[in-house]
Amino acid sequence: MPNFSSPLYPFESNYHTTASGHRLHFIDEGEVDNQPVVMVHGNPTWSFYYRSLVKALSPDFRCLVPDHIGMGLSDRPGDETYRYTLQSRVDDFGHWLDEVEPEREVDLIVHDWGGAIGLSWAVRNPERVRRIIILNTWAFNIPPDESLPGSLQFARTRFGAFLINRFNAFSGLATSMATAKKLDPDVARGLTAPYRGKPADRLATLRFVQDIPLSETDEAWAVLDKTEQGLDKLKDKPVIFAWGAKDFVFNDKVLAMWKQFLPAAPVHYFEDAGHYVLEDAADRIVPLAREWLTG
Repeated sequence: MPNFSSPLYPFESNYHTTASGHRLHFIDEGEVDNQPVVMVHGNPTWSFYYRSLVKALSPDFRCLVPDHIGMGLSDRPGDETYRYTLQSRVDDFGHWLDEVEPEREVDLIVHDWGGAIGLSWAVRNPERVRRIIILNTWAFNIPPDESLPGSLQFARTRFGAFLINRFNAFSGLATSMATAKKLDPDVARGLTAPYRGKPADRLATLRFVQDIPLSETDEAWAVLDKTEQGLDKLKDKPVIFAWGAKDFVFNDKVLAMWKQFLPAAPVHYFEDAGHYVLEDAADRIVPLAREWLTG
C-alpha cells in the first residue's frame, strides 16, 4: 500500500475492509453529524483530486472520499484475489457506505469512472441520495455510432497496456492531457504519486481502461445498461453539472446525452477547463458546490 505525505493533502487516513477482505482507504473530514458529502473519483485519479472541495466543505459538511481498491492509498491486490470490474467497484462502494453512512441521505459528487460507480449505486438506492453534482463523467453505454477517443483505443492495445503497467503512462500522460492549463508540479506529483512505484501499484489503472464496455459481450455493459435504465429515478433529485469544455474523453456529445436523461439539471459550462475540471476551475466550482449543497 503506497504512502503519501504532502501539505496539499493534510487529511487523516481511514480504512474500511471490503467484503473481499481488502482495505479501502478513505478521507473522513468534518463533523460526523454534518450532512455527508460523498465524492467519487475516477481513473487514474484518487481522493487527492477532491482536496480543494474537502478543504472548503469540511467546516460545514462531513466529507467522505474513498480510494477505489488498487487506487490511491488503498490495498493493491492482484487479479488472483480481486476482480477489477465495474460491478466490484459498485459493490465495494455500497459496502463502504453501508458502514460509514447507513441511514442518512448523502450528497454525491462524481467524476470520470466515479460517475459510473457512484450513479450505479445511486439508481439502486435513490432513497439514500439527496443532491448530486456531476463533473465530466458518464453512466450509460456508448452508442453504437460512437467510438472511444484514439488515446483510449491505444491504451487498450497490447503495447498501450505495457506502457501503462510498466511505465505509468496513463497516470503520467493524464497530468498533461487532462487539463487545459499546465499543472503545478506539486499537484502533478500528487495526482500520480500512488502509481509511480512498481507495476502492481498501477494494475488498477490498466484494468479500468480494459473494463470500458464497448459491446454487450463486455462485462460492464450489463451494469451500465441497468444504470442507464434507472437514471429516471434521479430526475426528481436536485442535480447540477459542472462541465469542462475541453475534455478529450467526455465531450459535448456526452453532455448532450446527459441532457436527454436529466433535462432539468442546470449545466455550468467551463470553456477553459479540461477533463480534470476541478484542477482547471476549482476557483469557480468550489463556491458553486458550496452554494448548491447548502441550498
